[in-house]
Amino acid sequence: MAKIIMFIVKYRKIFYIASALVVVACIFIVFKQGLNLGIDFTGGALIEAEYSGDMPDIDLLRKSIDEAGFKSFRLQPTGEKGIVLRMATLTEAGHQNLLAILKVSDEYELTEKRFDSIGPVIGEELKRKALVAIGLVVLLIILFIAFAFRGVSRPGSSWRYGFVAIVALIHDVLVPVGVFALIGAEVDVLFVTALLAILGYSVNDTIIIFDRIRENIKLKISNDFEETVGTSLSQTIARSINTSLTTFIVLVFLFFLGGNATKMFALTLGIGVIAGTYSSIFLAGPLLVTIQKLQNRKK
Repeated sequence: MAKIIMFIVKYRKIFYIASALVVVACIFIVFKQGLNLGIDFTGGALIEAEYSGDMPDIDLLRKSIDEAGFKSFRLQPTGEKGIVLRMATLTEAGHQNLLAILKVSDEYELTEKRFDSIGPVIGEELKRKALVAIGLVVLLIILFIAFAFRGVSRPGSSWRYGFVAIVALIHDVLVPVGVFALIGAEVDVLFVTALLAILGYSVNDTIIIFDRIRENIKLKISNDFEETVGTSLSQTIARSINTSLTTFIVLVFLFFLGGNATKMFALTLGIGVIAGTYSSIFLAGPLLVTIQKLQNRKK
């Protein structure tokens, strides 16, 4: 294991390039395809319903809704007998009219599971608050890590720990965002909640490695910072992988056995946990070594 870890630290540029390619690909996909923002951010109405018996033909339902005068809607099947209907705006009268159309006739039994209606002003406010929340979390993480590692002044300032943690966090957040843009999954408030959870989970994993590096610097296990980082990684990698694996298994069960409401939340967290584990091992520690070597060259 120690040889593998030292390989990661020694040939860290390989992992920098791999991470950079993934991040650039995610950014490209987001700009090219855009994010499928849900009504939480765009405003509009959403009806989620399920048929207890036979389900009518989905194309006939679309045709009936269109003929009733409802425009700019999107009707999608979910599961074996469920449907989700989204549209820009909807009055209560229109809501009841749509339920009657979806029921088709007494032959079908329809149960409405969810109805949300959000105005465009509230949607814009939610979007702004979501971005502010993510920005504040990132800022507080930088300050917290810089404060927590203020005693580590050698071979560099404590601020570099905060900087490296943020680089890893950006990587961890961009990966699920890129995947959601690629598959066209809906981005809603629950997705933002999952991103905030990823920020907390990932930085916790990174701090464990940083903390071991700090302890090994105090113990002076080596005069070579690269070797100190490699040793610290080898001492923490089993814990990082085991913790992430147990979390990931729970998320897999939640994805397959949970309801539709938690399925995409579990998917987002699962992608974030994988990205966070990778960045903690392959980016955070090696980046500290790279910064230290760059600082040495300037002296």
